[in-house]
Amino acid sequence: MRGSKRSIGVVIGWVRRQPPKVKAFLSVVAGMAALAFLRFVVYDHDNLFVAAEAVHAVGISVLIYKLTKEKTCAGLSLKSQELTAIFLAVRLYCSFVMEFDIHTVLDSATLVTTLWVIYMIRFKLKSSYMEDKDNFAVYYVVVPCVVLALAVHPTTSHNIVNRIFWAFCVYLEAVSVLPQLRLMQNTKIVEPFTSHYVFALGISRFLSCAHWVLQVLDTRGRFLTALGYGMWPSMVLLSEIVQTFILADFCYYYIKSVFDGQLVLRLPAGVV
Repeated sequence: MRGSKRSIGVVIGWVRRQPPKVKAFLSVVAGMAALAFLRFVVYDHDNLFVAAEAVHAVGISVLIYKLTKEKTCAGLSLKSQELTAIFLAVRLYCSFVMEFDIHTVLDSATLVTTLWVIYMIRFKLKSSYMEDKDNFAVYYVVVPCVVLALAVHPTTSHNIVNRIFWAFCVYLEAVSVLPQLRLMQNTKIVEPFTSHYVFALGISRFLSCAHWVLQVLDTRGRFLTALGYGMWPSMVLLSEIVQTFILADFCYYYIKSVFDGQLVLRLPAGVV
């Protein structure tokens, strides 16, 4: 066990010394290898979406424990939670008026939990909130998402306003974690529960992205055409990939920290 752990540590150390372009290439290769593994191991690729929801639930459970037992919200971004609440609320509205299914129920539970987290940060645990570190300007992501939604949205037969709302929540979800990453970059040191939560979010996003990519491969592209025509299908897939790569660097340092036996994650400059 120690030998394998040492070998992994050597590999991680080698990767860390590589220039950014090589790291990006290795990330793409690792992602493709993981997709190939999931394609042959997971028989029903719809289960990947269920797995993504399950991992997200684990991350939320960690967050609930942190807020209720540790009595602190230090390291958590209120802005990320508020962006999450916004895209969940919009997605719920779209689900009710466009296609009510099991995901509507799951999103309802996630929204309720997110609103509870916002309440705890704003009122119950306000004294531990790092407001000065949570300094990401949210209009940098909200405004582009609105503009993009107006320009590129589904081409279904639904009402135009509903289609724009649908596109907006897809784009906003892809970048909603950016304030959280900025806060962690500002503090440089991330305590365990926050790092567990963000890592679970990263794994959840990867599984969701894998679900979309494998569905496209399994149907030889027909899955995308079922979403409509024009740029919208490609933008949905691109959004899934973007939100996965946004968290990829953090997940790398999280795994490295675990193998190094460090309880507290230390982020170098330039991660976010």
